[in-house]
Order: sequence, then C-alpha cells, then structure tokens
Amino acid sequence: MNRTGLFIALGLALVVGLLFGLYPELDLKLAALFYDTSTRSFPLKLNAMAALARDGAMWIAWGLALPAIAALVVKLARPDRPLLISGRAIVFLLVTLTLSAGVLTNLTFKSYWGRPRPVVVTQFNGDLPFVPWWDPRGGCGRNCSFFSGEGATAFWSYAPAALTPPAWRPLAYIAATLFGVTTSVLRMAFGGHFFTDVAAAGLVTFLVIWLVHGYIYRWPRTRLSDERVDAALASLGWPGYRMLARLRARGPSQ
Repeated sequence: MNRTGLFIALGLALVVGLLFGLYPELDLKLAALFYDTSTRSFPLKLNAMAALARDGAMWIAWGLALPAIAALVVKLARPDRPLLISGRAIVFLLVTLTLSAGVLTNLTFKSYWGRPRPVVVTQFNGDLPFVPWWDPRGGCGRNCSFFSGEGATAFWSYAPAALTPPAWRPLAYIAATLFGVTTSVLRMAFGGHFFTDVAAAGLVTFLVIWLVHGYIYRWPRTRLSDERVDAALASLGWPGYRMLARLRARGPSQ
C-alpha cells in the first residue's frame, strides 16, 4: 500500500475511463466475446461448474473476512477478554469490505446508476439500450450494472493481502489480482457486467483500501493502535455484557 500502487491505480483509472468514454463500443465488443449468436445467449451462464466457481469465489472472499467478523463478535460478547486478532486488522478489514462491496457498490452506484447489464441490452437480445459507463441515465431500475459488486468483493482480497508479512506480500498481491480478475471475467462471461463495470470495481476497491490503510496504519495523525481499538470495542460490549450478567444472576423467574 505505497504511493507506487496508488499511482498505478490512478493511471489505470484515467486510461480506462478515457478510452471507454471516447469509444464506448469497446465494452460491447468485449462482451460479445462471451455471447453466442446462434443461441442468442451467454452460454456460460447456464454452466453448472461456472456457477459453482462464481459461488465459490464469494465464499473465499467472505472466508477471508470471517476471522475479523468472529473476533469482533467474541469481543462484543466478552469485553473482559482480549481481542483474538489485531484490533487494527479487524477495523481495516471490515471497514474496507463494508465500504467497497457494500456502501459504494450496492447502496450507492448500483442503486442510482441506471446502466443496464449486457444480458438485457438490445445488442444481446435484450430490450434496453446500451449506455456507456459514464452515463447514469440508463433504463435499469434496480440492481444495475455499474459497478460490479462481486468484482469489488473479489478485489477486496487486496485488504488481507496488505496485512501479510512483508516477505509474502508481493505474492499475496499477485494472488489477490488473479482472484479479482478471474472473478470479474466470470461475471462478464455470464453477461452480468461489462468490462468497465469490473474495472471500476477493482480500481475503486483498491483506492478505498489504500486510503483506509493509510488512515489506520501509515499516517501519524490518524494512526490507530491495537490497544485503542480493544478499549473502544470493550466499551461497546460492556453494557450488553453487564445486562446479561444481571439476568443470569436473577435466575429463572418463579
């Protein structure tokens, strides 16, 4: 999570944004690679193994988040005990996952950016007109194409990769990139997203992770400590813990 990574991400965002903004038909040409004109469909969408791979990718992503979720739940239930994993890691992983795969994707863009998915545009036997990535005025009403929620979830694996030991971190970043790209290509093959949808998912997710990592770990004015996070979570958990303790002390009602 250094400045080199930030500059690469911003450079890619500029190139992809301009290229597909000036030539939006490139999105259609890439989507057409997965479209079968004889059956007028995206055939991989009906492939059971491909569907299993899609579900498996999401299980892997959530599996990476599970230790942080479990540690948070245990701490809130037992504020008298120390955290099971680093407090900063809990905050970093859950905040980045919530922002990238939840708030920015599903609660913001996909709800208000009316870009239709490839499978429903007229070029692929649908009934809605195609719109470029920058145009929010498409005919989709809800759960729209821009940008990809599953792509963002897969690319979120950059967050746990950023917490690996320095010697393993380059390999972890490569693995996260391959995981995100593979998941994104699969979404394109299903007709669920255009290239710019998954590219935006990866770039936005990386930028969210870069910023939150800086806020928690790198920048002196905002840097957190594990002890501070532990104390904050304990203060949240104590009221419920004390209430349950009082209820247990009273015993069963007569």
